[in-house]
Amino acid sequence: MQDTVAMVDDPEYEEEEPSFSDPEDFDDDIEDEELLEDILREKPQEADGIDSVIVVDNVPQVGPERLDKLKNVIHKIFSKFGKITTEFYPDADGMTKGYIFLEYAAPTQAVEAVKNADGYKLDKQHTFRVNLFTDFDKYMNICDEWEAPEKQPFKDFGNMRHWIEDSDCRDQYSVIYEAGERTAIFSNDAKDPILAEERARWTETYVRWSPKGTYLATFHQRGIALWGGEKFKQIQRFSHQGVSLIDFSPCERYVVTFSPLMDTKEDPQAIIIWDILTGQKKRGFHCESSAHWPIFKWSHDGKFFARMSPDTLSIYETPSMGLLDKKSLKITGIKDFSWSPGDNILAFWVPEDKDIPARVTLMQLPSRQEIRVRNLFNVVDCKLHWQRNGDYLCVKVDRTPKGTQGVVTNFEIFRMREKQVPVDVVEMKESIIAFAWEPNGSKFAVLHGESPRINASFYHVKNNGKIELIKMFDKQQANSIFWSPQGQFMVLAGLRSMNGALAFVDTSDCTMMNIAEHYMASDVEWDPTGRYVVTSVSWWSHKVDNAYWLWTFQGRLLQKNNKDRFCQLLWRPRPPTLLSADQIKMIKKDLKKYSKIFEQKDRLSQSKASKELVDKRRAMMEEYRQYREAAQQLYHEQKSIRLELRGGVDTDELDSNSATQLIRFCVEGGAVSDWRRTTASLPPCGRRIGGCCQISRDFLVHSGESLPLPQQLLNPPGLITGPPGNRDTDRNGPPLQAAVGMNYITDTTFIALRGRTLCDLASV
Repeated sequence: MQDTVAMVDDPEYEEEEPSFSDPEDFDDDIEDEELLEDILREKPQEADGIDSVIVVDNVPQVGPERLDKLKNVIHKIFSKFGKITTEFYPDADGMTKGYIFLEYAAPTQAVEAVKNADGYKLDKQHTFRVNLFTDFDKYMNICDEWEAPEKQPFKDFGNMRHWIEDSDCRDQYSVIYEAGERTAIFSNDAKDPILAEERARWTETYVRWSPKGTYLATFHQRGIALWGGEKFKQIQRFSHQGVSLIDFSPCERYVVTFSPLMDTKEDPQAIIIWDILTGQKKRGFHCESSAHWPIFKWSHDGKFFARMSPDTLSIYETPSMGLLDKKSLKITGIKDFSWSPGDNILAFWVPEDKDIPARVTLMQLPSRQEIRVRNLFNVVDCKLHWQRNGDYLCVKVDRTPKGTQGVVTNFEIFRMREKQVPVDVVEMKESIIAFAWEPNGSKFAVLHGESPRINASFYHVKNNGKIELIKMFDKQQANSIFWSPQGQFMVLAGLRSMNGALAFVDTSDCTMMNIAEHYMASDVEWDPTGRYVVTSVSWWSHKVDNAYWLWTFQGRLLQKNNKDRFCQLLWRPRPPTLLSADQIKMIKKDLKKYSKIFEQKDRLSQSKASKELVDKRRAMMEEYRQYREAAQQLYHEQKSIRLELRGGVDTDELDSNSATQLIRFCVEGGAVSDWRRTTASLPPCGRRIGGCCQISRDFLVHSGESLPLPQQLLNPPGLITGPPGNRDTDRNGPPLQAAVGMNYITDTTFIALRGRTLCDLASV
């Protein structure tokens, strides 16, 4: 230790620095492309110039007099993709040959021209075919002998819709808790949720179900993964660094991912469209901002998707992922658009421009035919609301009428299923908080007014062209409307700032079924069947009281599920039913028949007895049933023996309520006398007495209806009865109550005459 201190104090001592040099035999396997990828991308590449040349075929063949006009048209079309440095129009015999060569300033511009101009329709007779000049070498080197593609092994992921086959029709939902550390899938049950799958760090941010519930998407730094099947195996993964947003096509064929980290000018990767089945990238797009996600909006069948940019609406078709008719729609000032949920109809609106009024346009695709145009005046803003089946379109129009201050709101209701698409108008002079269509009907709900005087109004769109106000509830604590997926029932919720006030409404007669509260509730989620609704307080929005509560559609609280740092709950969607409209109608007609089965199952599930106890009782019942069947079989097998013992009398055929009994009576002096009698059916309170017979000179005992009885022996004097009791004590007890003319005696009644010997008829 002293030596060490001396070395430190010595000014000539210098500590040896560690060496960062590689050993002589070190082999550096890291290439420059990994370290300097962004710099090397800008490195000039050797080229012979043909990478920037494209070949355009199917060009009109013209003579010298029309050549200049053709050149102007070609230059106008292809100069959009970059600077054209050289144009060459081959000719023969004074006519162009029908193809041309164009050279761009950069190869990337030539690639862009091929992507966007190939298939461009110039007129009815001419549709351009555009290729890179370098593609000719590729096509010339194709082998003449066809080689069959390698057969890919089939991957069996199991039943992808197994949850629909649940015998108790339980729906599933996903839950993220512990601040995102754990993700679980539960099967819904009115008593307690049933855990189906649970994993730690399954996702890094949140999860998302596909539109039909087939896939569960999880987010990771390197991309997204899709899970499915009974055990939630990984179905597919898509590599997209820094992915933050996704969207599915309605048909579940494609998935769209967005990442703000990957976009480059040469290779657009901000938005990528993937094929779910193959995992292949279909196309990439540039994106400057994701403020209005989804960037692409899909048609109801997934055949088209559209994107809006300044003064342009670009409509793409699948599976080519190219522009419809190879060109975008030029719509000056377009503000918003939306697809019909039931048809390939596109709705968009354009604001006013000087003397030109604002307008809402309905366009049929792919023909691009405008089927309805509605002009609007003094418009501030518009919102498009489709009914889920596409039967109606509501355009919420905020206006500022001339000569007045403030904003007036009109609801322009388009009847999509009627000829020429008539439009009805509902005017609201109060500010609008929320609007929502009934999913499977013709009603809509509106929250309007200012807090604390917020009103909820319900309207019905009738077939006669009128819109009727059904009901208005005033002074509601609500800022959101949540319809049941099946319609009729709804929840008016005051989320977040309104402390979670809940109102459960039946719109068939506009009655308030229940008023409740889930303090600081941030989300409301209906299950796909419309039987249950969940309210929750997410840790993402509120750091305390994180839980989700399960309610019936009538507003009866079933469960309170507290999860540590609960974040998100999403119901698993159901695919469309395979039943026809007639089959659904028949089921509704016979619903009472099925309801008995459902009610029995509900009573069984609500029983407090455990499943083990119920199974035990069922086993005991089955054991008794088997014993009873065996006893009945033995009874029939012994019939011949009974006939022999009873002297040939078939007692099985006698009245089942009668029996022959042997009664032994004790008389004075110890004499014993037997009497065989038949007793008739007796009421539960005692035995019927219909006659009597003389057994000795001192006793008269009623003994049955079947015996002949002289009239003078009826109601014998001195017949007394006593209540049930111990035979030994009652025999010497006080005189019993007289009951002359008594018609009934119980099983334990004692009969005495003149205080003499008691006869116990308890065995009779």
